[in-house]
Amino acid sequence: MKKILLSILIMAFAIQSNCFAFGNKNKEVKTMTQGKIVQTAGRDNLGQFAPEFAHYNDDILFGENWNNQDIPLKTRCIITVVALMSQGITDNSMKHHLQNAKNAGVTKAEIAAAITHTAFYAGWPKAWATFNLAKEIWNEPTKTLTEKEKYSQTIMFEVGEPNTAFAKYFIGNSYLAPVSTSQVKIYNVTFEPKCRNNWHIHHAKSGGGQMLVAVGGRGYYQEWGKEPVEMKPGDVINIPANVKHWHGAAPDSWFSHLAIEIEGTETANEWLEPVTDDEYGKLK
Repeated sequence: MKKILLSILIMAFAIQSNCFAFGNKNKEVKTMTQGKIVQTAGRDNLGQFAPEFAHYNDDILFGENWNNQDIPLKTRCIITVVALMSQGITDNSMKHHLQNAKNAGVTKAEIAAAITHTAFYAGWPKAWATFNLAKEIWNEPTKTLTEKEKYSQTIMFEVGEPNTAFAKYFIGNSYLAPVSTSQVKIYNVTFEPKCRNNWHIHHAKSGGGQMLVAVGGRGYYQEWGKEPVEMKPGDVINIPANVKHWHGAAPDSWFSHLAIEIEGTETANEWLEPVTDDEYGKLK
């Protein structure tokens, strides 16, 4: 959905941030309004003791080199982390550069892949040490997915919104998502485990009826007086008009089907009694 950004946009975003810390653990790289990175840690800490080193640090390394745009800032941050890790440097300077990488748009998956790749060349203990620091930086809590969200990732159609308009005709929770609302009306209907609709009839003087196409999970369809029919993705059920029936999920599975209304004359839906627990309990 969404995660690919052009390198130039990554650089522009990252440079405008005011949280790039380089070198000294208490110093930040300051940015000017035009986006140029300005470093003062060298002069602030070593200006009197080693002014030439401070000059190289602030004006050359972080002045000219880090402002060179031949390499996107995100890539430059990853290179720096890899270089420090290869030397076994896992002190505060590595922690700050990991933070810079995150600020520049490096994701948790990307930094993990970079460290893992470097481990084969630089050494496994260095990777462990770097991972311990990276875990502190990329410490966003992992969102726990609901069962509905987990299931929605397994099907190609949207699960949709709660089917509140017809909730009184269902046992359990169902969801409705329109697939097509013109020419042929098609809706994706999703049932949570054990959810089923009431017995009902699609009346029509001529034509009419409904077609079901299973697209996810496992469910059942049953006509009055007949045995239930198990439905799995790809299965198609043709429901004639004026036939009493029900459909829904299996007891242990979510279930989705496309519901396709067949055109007819004098059509109407008649909702009847619920499918009892005894009837439903016979299903597997």
